[in-house]
Amino acid sequence: MGTAVKKKKSLVDLFLNGVERVGNILPHPALLFGIFAVVVLILSGLFAWMGATAAHPTTGKAIHVINLLSVEGLNRILTEMVKNFTSFAPMGIVVVAMLGIGLAEKSDLIGALIRKLVLAAPKGLLTFVIILAGVISNVASSVGYVLLVPLGGVIFLVAKRHPLVGMAAAFAGVSGGFSANLIIGTIDPLLAGLTEEAAHIVDKTYTVNPVSNYYFMVVSTFMVALVGTWVTEKIIAPRFGEYTGEVSEEETKLEKLSAVERKGLLWVGLVSLAFIGIILWGLLPEGGFLRGADGHLLTSPLLKGVVAVLFVWAGTCGVVYGKITGKFKSDKDIMGAMGEAAKSLGPYLVLVFFAAQFVAYFNWSNLGLVMAVNGANLIQSLNLSVIPLMLLFALFCGLINLVMGSASAKWALLAPIFVPMFMMLGYSPELTQVVYRIGDSATNIISPMMSFFALIIVYFQKYDEKAGIGTIVSTMLPYSMVFLFSWMILLALWLLSGLPLGPTGVLHYSM
Repeated sequence: MGTAVKKKKSLVDLFLNGVERVGNILPHPALLFGIFAVVVLILSGLFAWMGATAAHPTTGKAIHVINLLSVEGLNRILTEMVKNFTSFAPMGIVVVAMLGIGLAEKSDLIGALIRKLVLAAPKGLLTFVIILAGVISNVASSVGYVLLVPLGGVIFLVAKRHPLVGMAAAFAGVSGGFSANLIIGTIDPLLAGLTEEAAHIVDKTYTVNPVSNYYFMVVSTFMVALVGTWVTEKIIAPRFGEYTGEVSEEETKLEKLSAVERKGLLWVGLVSLAFIGIILWGLLPEGGFLRGADGHLLTSPLLKGVVAVLFVWAGTCGVVYGKITGKFKSDKDIMGAMGEAAKSLGPYLVLVFFAAQFVAYFNWSNLGLVMAVNGANLIQSLNLSVIPLMLLFALFCGLINLVMGSASAKWALLAPIFVPMFMMLGYSPELTQVVYRIGDSATNIISPMMSFFALIIVYFQKYDEKAGIGTIVSTMLPYSMVFLFSWMILLALWLLSGLPLGPTGVLHYSM
């Protein structure tokens, strides 16, 4: 009687299985921050007892770790718990932005824009447009995963190409290009708020604007679309070949925009032009009402209030589109849509509560400052120039992403350590943030811990019932590697050029 021979697992399979096991061991991100908060309390007592100190790089004064496991510490924890939560910088920013973008999403405006963009694309540019649409869809959070990834499969079927190649291209844009965009989305104010909180460990007056990475992200959008197209056509498409599965006539019908949808988009375009006209009217004249008090553009309330502008613009466009298409028949429908958008923030608010306590304890204890000073001294002793230092940090963030999926949760954990550390070395919080975004985005598409990973498997199984984690990861790994490599080259060139990362995104920080 013969024995079954087990198929030997490859090193890649063993690695991915290990990543999956490690990721499954980790608790929910909210609980993880609760645990970190307790750990900070314990470490504050331990390091205070050990007499851990560091010399402030500008004043030379000794910085002592403060013991939070004391009567004073307990009093502060109890009396400031609510304040920690309500004053946490990213929370209000994200809620306001999401209310406006939620109106645009719930009115079906964003879905119509994506369909319009893809349907209007010439066949030769189909892959490029799908990836570009995927990147842009991130302005509305999860709409790209829910709408564009399955739509990518249908579009490729219509074009008589393998549907999984279309899905892979869409997924590469939506998830691999998560941090890039042509429009400010919810991720920009979210990360900026966390970066600002971390910068306050060193400089209480430092502010980080949501548009601080805008220039770099605009260039990154086209870089992701171009290199993603190359990977799709040269590596992914040849690997899958011709699609031999059964295809129904219904599946190959891509629903075109109706007359009322086209009318809605026309009016949205007119409203957007009016908004742009008002902004230019306020910015271009010497004494324009949107210029700063000193008359400069960089101090403009438009930049400082970019979240409010996003809310008004996206919300107005959503209401106009919804009214014309009949999606919003009354004010109750509009308020209901905003309520639905707010509901989606429930898990985020739970995460923020615990993350806010962790960040507050970290700041109170001076652990972040002591770690930043000593870490900066250690890195300084290695004599690494800015380019290798930042490339190593991007790689580190990409590896962390494989076992911890939430972008905000990871940055809330890493920012209080690395932002002040790099500030001590003379590098701006905006630069540290943009490097984090590179590492986080590039490995999203191969991380089983990414929240939509299971959904992508279900989509793939529609055309390949045997598809699983291995299928997704092996398909998306070339994208991940090329994205990371290309982004590192772009970052190196950007640092060499000395160009700002955005309207308020300088490269260097002076203590």
